Amino acid sequence: MSQEITQLLLAWNEGDEQALDRLMPLVQDELHRLAHRYMTGERPGHPLQTTALINEAYLRLIDSSRVRWQNRSHFFAVSAQLMRRILVDVARARNKLKRGGDSVQVSLDEALVISREPSADLVALDDALKTLATFDERKSKVIELRFFGGLSIEETAEVLKVSPATVMRDWGLAKIWLLRELERQ
Repeated sequence: MSQEITQLLLAWNEGDEQALDRLMPLVQDELHRLAHRYMTGERPGHPLQTTALINEAYLRLIDSSRVRWQNRSHFFAVSAQLMRRILVDVARARNKLKRGGDSVQVSLDEALVISREPSADLVALDDALKTLATFDERKSKVIELRFFGGLSIEETAEVLKVSPATVMRDWGLAKIWLLRELERQ
């Protein structure tokens, strides 16, 4: 199945629109799992539901003609990144309406235990990841792919073109840095 997905992604890269039609049923369950993982961390009554998040990500994916798909892992990494951006955009818009809202600190080791305002937690984590990316983009990508994308150590290593040992090392160091950064906020 992984090979078939990769072949369809490459065909889609080359302009085969039918490849996209054949690809979507194969990746739909995994996209739903990713979206569900994100949505379980959101407050009840969130303006987006799992299906709406998938649909919004799908629209952005099919509009992403600039992306040169490499393989299945790359596709799901980009999908996870898009879902995160969508939820952060929604959270930022919501907080803007509240003129800042009250920010709640969150610990990454607690896997973003849900507080009263989960959208504020997501914004704080996104801000911290952006700060980390300014001086160590790879560590930021490791957190994004592992935590948000649900990729394994091996899949993350494949996407980033580094060894699994490097991913493990980056994962540990980035978590420590993020914990400290989130405690300061």
